[in-house]
Amino acid sequence: MQEILNAATLGSVYLLFALGMALAWGTIGILNFAHGATFVFSVLVAHIITRDSALPLPVILIVAVAVGAALSVLTQWLVFAQIVKRSTSHRSTELRIIIAGIGVSAIPLAVAQRVSGASPFGFDTTYQPATFDVAGLHFTSTVIIILIAALLIGTGLTVWLKRSRQGLALRAIGVDAETSEGMGVNRGALAIGTMAVAGALAGLAGALLTLHLGAIAPESGDPLLIKAFAVIVLGGLGSMGGAVLGAYILAASETLVIHLGFGTWVDAVSFGLIFLVLLLRPQGMFGIKEVRRT
Repeated sequence: MQEILNAATLGSVYLLFALGMALAWGTIGILNFAHGATFVFSVLVAHIITRDSALPLPVILIVAVAVGAALSVLTQWLVFAQIVKRSTSHRSTELRIIIAGIGVSAIPLAVAQRVSGASPFGFDTTYQPATFDVAGLHFTSTVIIILIAALLIGTGLTVWLKRSRQGLALRAIGVDAETSEGMGVNRGALAIGTMAVAGALAGLAGALLTLHLGAIAPESGDPLLIKAFAVIVLGGLGSMGGAVLGAYILAASETLVIHLGFGTWVDAVSFGLIFLVLLLRPQGMFGIKEVRRT
């Protein structure tokens, strides 16, 4: 049972991180490789603020979410939107966005390494997690927060995309951006809003993971990019519900591998799942067979 709880906690962290990437990639067509740097930089700013005085948990979360949203919006406005304007084809746009994301990510990463001295960093907070032992399960209040946040946000985004007017507009952009704009959808405004939400989720994931582990390293966002990519491919591009299920399947697979004594193979699980899904069901578990994004 403890392994199941550990898998659920790990899956929730993967989900919070992957939701932002899945939302941006599946709707406005932005595969943001700077997402991991946003994750780390949000924690870094909160770390700097708390060096002088300890802050309560809600304030730390608000700071991390705000920094993540702001950094993601700046990246969209200054980099990705300019690439979209100047590109002549969808293929060249995607390639340039990927390359730009990798380049942009180097800046916050370098700042984080410089400020932290390339050492792990965390928060000075007044929050003291409570510890529980229930029916043989050992967990903390931080674990409860992570589980609830992931399920509520994952469910909320899935329902919002399917039911709300803005969500339907975003889904329309993901299918055919030109036609959507011709029908009055403001692609630019929705892109800014989407990237703000994606960055906020990266900041929230970073803050909660830091609280759970005690500290993270400047390079902690890089492995999560691969995990997020595996989650999105597994669930299906454009399916938020698929991302929710994919995150927990990936976490359960990794936990099982560790439980069986093959801890060094954990990272291979992500790549293995990507390979199998692309080979057997390229559209993912809940994706559609063909999506044309312009």
